[in-house]
Amino acid sequence: MAVYTSIDDPTLHFRVKVYSGSGSSGDGSTDNIVYDETDTSMKPTMVWIKNRTTTHSGTTYFDIGSDTLRYFSPGEGNDAEVTPDGNVLSSFNSNGFTVGPHATTSGSGNSLVSFSWKESVASGFDLVTYSGTSSNLDVSHNLSAVPHFIMIKQRSDNQAWRIYHKDMTIADPYSNRLVLSEDGAQTTSALGLDADPTSSVINIGTDTGCTNGSGETYVAFCFTEKQGYSKFGNYKGNGNADGPFAYTGFRPAFIMIKNATASGNWEMFDTKRSTFNLMHATVYADVAGSEYTGTGNQIDVLSNGFKCRANDTNTNDSGETHLFIAFAEAPFVNSNGVPCNAR
Repeated sequence: MAVYTSIDDPTLHFRVKVYSGSGSSGDGSTDNIVYDETDTSMKPTMVWIKNRTTTHSGTTYFDIGSDTLRYFSPGEGNDAEVTPDGNVLSSFNSNGFTVGPHATTSGSGNSLVSFSWKESVASGFDLVTYSGTSSNLDVSHNLSAVPHFIMIKQRSDNQAWRIYHKDMTIADPYSNRLVLSEDGAQTTSALGLDADPTSSVINIGTDTGCTNGSGETYVAFCFTEKQGYSKFGNYKGNGNADGPFAYTGFRPAFIMIKNATASGNWEMFDTKRSTFNLMHATVYADVAGSEYTGTGNQIDVLSNGFKCRANDTNTNDSGETHLFIAFAEAPFVNSNGVPCNAR
């Protein structure tokens, strides 16, 4: 029998959680946020949290090892790494995380959304830390496969997130860059890689600021595609409601889209905030805005991918190339050959 995916249950590796805040800043309260799928458990390695109600930026929390947590706020000045306290987030738990009363992670009367990943070779996610040298540097990773999507952030200073995606379209992908906190198109100016990544290393170039400053410390979040679970691809917009179809090989739980060849926000969709196939609720990775629902549906989630349903600059700009990052709710066909359906 053919094996269609090695990950029948995506919730072992990735979760979306919508929750309500209850604390007020300074009152010392905490909330244990438990994932909806309580029949299985997943202790996260990285959690991205966005307040849907307020204009606070999304915040990235991650474990650098042995429950040592750090965080960045990518939309607020590209700040250096900070050690979280109980006011924001205090722990990653066996099936969730614990937040404090701050509005970035809770806040009385606020609604929030979180996206959580667990690091593992099986799921194609590796978190790597390294020190810069200002000279060409090969940084080892543990994926045993070529990374298709990499986010690099300087930990020790205020520098922008550098983004590598295998489908950037100017010359060689490694010679391009996108910036997570900016809406600009891809450019060839100092991504920081000097070659495409391999199955064992990331080839860091001599960018002394964002990716390889001498004596500076960095973290790289590395992802490779896993059939039926994750997909990093692109499509060309046509600017109308009968938009392009993007194949993923699974029913998506999460989709992030960026217009690569023109300006456009980093839009994030998920199946917990939008409970029907047609989605209109989005949050942005690059701006400190509340959730945007607009006046119409932007994408249509299907059993094996998604289809654009609007003339929108960010998701379906005519003639422009759009990059996407997607993680599964269910594989299109599981390891036993059983297909899934659209919702």
